[in-house]
Amino acid sequence: MRNPLLPLLFAAAALAAPVAAQTEEVVIAALGDSLTAGYGLPQGEGLVPQLQEWLDAEGAQIRLINAGVSGDTSAGGLARTDWTLTPEVDAMIVALGGNDFLRGLAPEALRDNLDGILDKADAAGVEALLVGIAAGPNYGADYAQAFDGAYETLAETHDVPLYPDFFSALQDGQGVDAARRAYLQSDGIHPNAEGVAVIVEALGPWVLDLAEEVRADALRGDGSQAAAR
Repeated sequence: MRNPLLPLLFAAAALAAPVAAQTEEVVIAALGDSLTAGYGLPQGEGLVPQLQEWLDAEGAQIRLINAGVSGDTSAGGLARTDWTLTPEVDAMIVALGGNDFLRGLAPEALRDNLDGILDKADAAGVEALLVGIAAGPNYGADYAQAFDGAYETLAETHDVPLYPDFFSALQDGQGVDAARRAYLQSDGIHPNAEGVAVIVEALGPWVLDLAEEVRADALRGDGSQAAAR
């Protein structure tokens, strides 16, 4: 005799799976340099802690891992990618290039290194958000065009979202000099705590979208690490 409760049990199970996928914690590694690591700031005031607070306030089930190392170039980030992509990591913020620019390294090397990082993320079934750095005029217009273009090309090639410029939110509505005085540390390079807060307000929604893509992958069962757990 057929159990009359079976259809209800199957329906409940089908409903429970999407809910679990939507509420499961998403772990995101922030792979970057001193801008990610929180150089020059007290503990708790750097990018990752402030972004974590912002996400918590939004009610997002997201846990960030600070994989920022001061002084790292894109080559250093590539060298660290394998051990950054632990089994618990569902997604990765890739925020590298500032030190490449400061050292005048070839944009082609930046592109190749970031390409390698995104290849590794893709192979691991990990979603990525690419965060760019806009090149200044220091090395000429051709260099700046090639440098900025590397991020755009990679975002298109790997089909990942691109937050075009880490510092863009600091200049919103004011000049460069005013933004530097208000939001940068005395070195004129790294954001102060107030600057980080402004960056977080702009970057936060992108991180929420990244987590939603991870959850969508899990619902599709397309082989992401979140889906495998």
